[in-house]
Amino acid sequence: MPIDLLLYVPLALPAGAAGLHAAFGWRTWTAWAGAATAAGQLTAAIALAPHLLHHVARTTGGGLLRADALTGFMLIVISAVALIATWASVHHIDAEQAAGRMSSADARRYGILIHSFLAAMGATVLADNLGLMWVALEATTVITAFLVGHRRDRAGLEAAWKYVVLCSVGIAMAFLGTVCVYAAALHTGGHGTGALDWTFLLAHADRLDPGVIRLAGGLAVLGFGTKAGLAPMHAWLPDAHSQAPAPVSALMSGVLLSVAFTAILRYKILTDAVLGPAYMRVLLITAALASLTVAALLLIGQRDYKRMLAYSSIEHMGLAALGAAAGTRLAAAALLLHILGHGLAKSVAFTGAGQILQQAKTSRITDVRGLAAGRPALAGVFGLAVAALAGLPPFPLFASELGIARSAVSAGLGWVLAIALALLLVIFAALARHTTAMLLGPAPAQDGSVATARVRGAVTPLVLGLTAAAVIGTVLGPLQPLLRAAAAIVGAP
Repeated sequence: MPIDLLLYVPLALPAGAAGLHAAFGWRTWTAWAGAATAAGQLTAAIALAPHLLHHVARTTGGGLLRADALTGFMLIVISAVALIATWASVHHIDAEQAAGRMSSADARRYGILIHSFLAAMGATVLADNLGLMWVALEATTVITAFLVGHRRDRAGLEAAWKYVVLCSVGIAMAFLGTVCVYAAALHTGGHGTGALDWTFLLAHADRLDPGVIRLAGGLAVLGFGTKAGLAPMHAWLPDAHSQAPAPVSALMSGVLLSVAFTAILRYKILTDAVLGPAYMRVLLITAALASLTVAALLLIGQRDYKRMLAYSSIEHMGLAALGAAAGTRLAAAALLLHILGHGLAKSVAFTGAGQILQQAKTSRITDVRGLAAGRPALAGVFGLAVAALAGLPPFPLFASELGIARSAVSAGLGWVLAIALALLLVIFAALARHTTAMLLGPAPAQDGSVATARVRGAVTPLVLGLTAAAVIGTVLGPLQPLLRAAAAIVGAP
């Protein structure tokens, strides 16, 4: 398949799956077709990757879509997490309907929205135009707001409105940053929407007004950082992730935060070319330490295991910000590996948490005991996913955190690393305490209404996700050239 057509596949497949659900509703075959489209997305992303190692591929339709190694890497992250989430959705929606908690109309709406969500994330990372990237990322807010409030109860609607309001404020600041870049580009000879193309901006970076780009970079960190869950604009995240369906939480935490962070990386590339690395470094260090501090303080006394995983996401976005602040190619490779490892582990953890919620009927940590004795398979994948998030080997976050630490020292950020490590120790202790409390103890009374085959089927995608994470954490294999090429785009030599 020609490269230009291959770029459309990550958008066309989820759009087609959304169309299937719109036409036929949520059926067993449409649900599995949705999972198959995610597998097709992953296949297309892998097929595209070798073409992005040494040059940029563009579509012929006016140059709206653009792919480089960073785009290719993010497409793999999106589609890998999407495969876990859509596969888990088959069992999640089946269990929700069997329990009478979701109508056929709600299930149909879920199918349409979740695949539209995947298409919007693909458009965000594929957009060559800065304005189109902003529109696609804003579309994810609109789509996921309906998923967060899917139950239409007080908690869900409150979380949805909080999510919409705070993220809209952030996206508005990002829009102002976009306007600033457009104004700077017009003074370099840009015309129309082409003035916002990344290829044009990077080619004319030496002629962009430094003062305007400084303002745009600050607005981008605040605006896109809100969507990425970075403190101090993080308040929407724990509420939204705790109320959304588990597979949606997996997508929002596992990959949407990273897609928004990729927008920050794009702005960092442009800002560093105009101003040098010092300006964005200060902003990213501030965001990193603030995020780690918030996560550490709020995880200590956390009582809800879904909110626990949400605060863990704030921690990991803080670590990604620290890697971006270091700015070297090693740091860039480490933060991209961190994004992939976090996506796989967090998608498994959230979907596992959703199964615990369906069986235990509560999200309170103190009310869930004896999982290892009562549900050993589910307890195993959930416990290993939390271990992966805590940075234990052989999972990728162990290697990525070591890489970020080495890069911080080499960049002269030893004092920042010391603070970060102290906060990470607190976070590790909190995660270990809460998770072991859930896993250990006597087995609760078994619910005979849960079929063994259903439980096994629901755990299968989680096992595959953990297996993929362990393999990547041990041997990068074919991903290594793409990771290096993407790191060369983001990081300085």
